[in-house]
Amino acid sequence: MISVGIGPLSLSIEHLLLVLAFVVALIVGALTGRKRQTPVSGTLADIFLVAMVTARLVFVARYFEHYQNDWWGIIDIRDGGFDMVTGLIAALLFTAYRMWKQAATRRALGSAVAAGLITWGFTTGVIGLINQQVQGLPEVALTDLNEKPVSLEAIAQNRPTVVNLWATWCPPCIREMPVLEEAQERHPDINFVFANQGEHPETIRKFLMEQNLNLSHVLSDRQGQFGRVVGSYGLPTTLFYSAQGNLVDTHLGELSHASLARSLERFETAEPSPGNN
Repeated sequence: MISVGIGPLSLSIEHLLLVLAFVVALIVGALTGRKRQTPVSGTLADIFLVAMVTARLVFVARYFEHYQNDWWGIIDIRDGGFDMVTGLIAALLFTAYRMWKQAATRRALGSAVAAGLITWGFTTGVIGLINQQVQGLPEVALTDLNEKPVSLEAIAQNRPTVVNLWATWCPPCIREMPVLEEAQERHPDINFVFANQGEHPETIRKFLMEQNLNLSHVLSDRQGQFGRVVGSYGLPTTLFYSAQGNLVDTHLGELSHASLARSLERFETAEPSPGNN
């Protein structure tokens, strides 16, 4: 499962779990702090803000080369670029500092943060275990722009494969296309597949010409099956499959050069392809 649809909106599971953990922390903090009249909601908000800002700054620092020609992109968090490990460390350090400075809130604040971390860790682990059960490339009925059936496995050929789910009416899909086109040229050892969701091949062909895009493996998923199979309810969605066909990363929403570079690094830590053994 990659995302959850809420009316016309679609939220990634990762972001939803963070919100859930924060809400749990607020509830536990309110219940614990009420007994001693020590409200901690403001402090919890500060901790969350410190964690997110730190996670963003560290991510930007790690991939700064990709922001040198896009200064606005540094504060454009729509690309989902956060270093969550650093953010977690920052949250714990800031929590320890606040507990040291405000002794009266130690019990309530400690209970709230612990509850939030346990909620986030447990739910993230469960979702991770569920996703690990889905092995191999999805078997979805895809066609090329001449409406001839195409097998995703035949395209992959035991190489890392990036599958982008998109549509011509989707603004963030359009904005990220040049990023993916450039990556396709820079990484000839990686397959890039563009699976359009629900549109006629002629509509897709016209869009590519108007946008002057030169993309390989542009396919049509007329029934929109791919999104349903992988559990994604929003566009754009990008999936990263190792050479063995295992899902190693996902991204809901617009990709930036930096966030795409981060996801492509997952291929380096994935298991080696059979030909390299």
